[in-house]
This record gives sequence, C-alpha cells and structure tokens, in this order.
Amino acid sequence: MSAEPLEIYLEEQELGRGLREDVRVGLTAEPKWLPPKWFYDARGSELFEEITRLPEYYPTRAERTVLAEHAGEIAELTGAKTLIELGSGSSEKTRLLLDAFTRRGGLGTFVPLDVSVSALRQSTAQIAADYPGLRVRGVVADFTRHLDRLPTGGRRLVVLLGGTIGNLLPIERAEFLTAMRAALEPGDRLLVGTDLVKDPGVIVPAYDDAAGVTAEFNRNVLRVINRELGADFDPDAFRHVALWDPEHEWIEMRLRAERPMRVRVLDLDVDFAAGEELRTEVSAKFRPEGIAAELTGAGFAPQAFWTDPDGLFGVTLARAD
Repeated sequence: MSAEPLEIYLEEQELGRGLREDVRVGLTAEPKWLPPKWFYDARGSELFEEITRLPEYYPTRAERTVLAEHAGEIAELTGAKTLIELGSGSSEKTRLLLDAFTRRGGLGTFVPLDVSVSALRQSTAQIAADYPGLRVRGVVADFTRHLDRLPTGGRRLVVLLGGTIGNLLPIERAEFLTAMRAALEPGDRLLVGTDLVKDPGVIVPAYDDAAGVTAEFNRNVLRVINRELGADFDPDAFRHVALWDPEHEWIEMRLRAERPMRVRVLDLDVDFAAGEELRTEVSAKFRPEGIAAELTGAGFAPQAFWTDPDGLFGVTLARAD
C-alpha cells in the first residue's frame, strides 16, 4: 500500500512568519533566546542524526533499549488501531512499535506528524513500502498548535519520543499536555519519552561532545536565520556552551559571542557584547514521580513506566481518563 498524499496544515509561508516572529521576540529579549525548532533544516537534521550516534549521546540508545524490551507490552496494553507520532522525523525508533503491533495484529493506520514536508514525504514512502498492510497518513503540522487536526476514530495511541517534551518550559508542557488530553477520547493513550535526572557528568557531555558535532548543530540555527531572513551572523564568532541548571534540573544550550558585534536581521540591529550568551535550547530532565504528576494534572492516568537497565531514560504510558 502506498502512502497517502500528505495532509498539510502548515504552509511554507506560515513557517516563515513563525521564524520572523521568534527571531524578533527572542533577539530583543533580555537575555536573548531562540527556540530549538529552528535547528532542523536539512543540514540540522543530518547533524542531529549524527549526534544520536555519538558515544556521549545516551538518550537515543537508552530509549531504543526501552522500546525494544517493552514494545510488545505496549501493543497489548493499548490495543491501538491508530498510532500517531508527534515530531516523527525518520520514525526510526517507532518501527519497534510498528513491528510489535504488526505481530499482534489490529493496527490499521500510522500517522506521522512533523513540520518538515521533505522528511515526511521520504519517511511515509519508506514505511508504506516496509509495512504494506498499513495505512500511512503523513500530517504536516506543529504539534504545539495543531493537535485538533489529529485523525479521529478507532482506539488511538499518540507517541512523543526522544525526550522532546523536555524542550518545552514547564508552563508550555502544561499547556501542551492539557491540549493533548482535549484532543483525545477517553481510553486513548499517550506514550511519552523523558530523559531522567542523573549525574550531570553524564548529561553535559551528551550536549557537548568531544568531536564538536553538537557545537556545529547549535550554530546551525544562525545559518538558518542568515539564509531565510538575510541576516549577517558570523556563526564562527559564537562558541557553543552547555550548562546544567541544578535548580530547574535542565540543561541549557547557548551560543556565546566571542567578541562584540552588531548583527543585522529583519529591520533590527542586534548588539552582542563579548561573552554575551544567546540561549538556543532548554532540555529538561525528569523524575518518574514528576512526569506522572504532570500527566495526572492534565487529565491522564499513568499506567506504566519503564526505563533502561541503567536508569538513564524513561518511557511512560498514560490513559486519557
């Protein structure tokens, strides 16, 4: 069965407006910031795939271990007819779930949702070819804004993997989980992957690898802004910084100006002092009781929690009450 035509709820013009708005707000804030979603042009996606294979970057391997061990149990517990993946990318780890559901039987539809048309077109074609009995409906949308567009009908399992939920600030997480619950019917399930609180000596190198791949990935956001908005950032004039915040239990990625500079972007002149930092990502780490409380507060009933043998990464299954 071939993949169905993509359902597009996010046009290129809308993406462009979103980038302009984020750049204008973030670069005029004090301190300056940019959201991490703009890392992921084609080059950024390639760099992130490279990051997931680095020896320091444990989250992908640990989450894959959890899914490989418990995918069959997830299929049995949910009995899902429709599997929806938010921020799907290549859907590589999701294949462990698709394999388990295929063995069990009963899954009819897979819905990967992502902001990237090109990534979705490629992944949906490949999955449709590899799972010929599955209906594959790719949705181009932003999962923080378009949850009301999720396909309805049948028992649904929504998955958000990779610790992506940690990129949302606490108030944003609460808003997202509340909107997620509103989009689901009682009995639908949510499966969410969360990186766990642990020794910062393990966490920090995952965001500051010896080969410098994460540094290049971090600076890529400046190249995106240069290309899309005609800005004149000198990416090489910024140093990659990864810092653990013990109070908030998250890691921050920043870009530190190596010298004073003025950057022209949109109609703004943006000044950076030497040593000034631009925050580009927050990645929260969770405790099992913390993610359970957040899910419960949004109207979910946590059903199961699994982790890898080293306790690095957690996967929680919750039911919409």
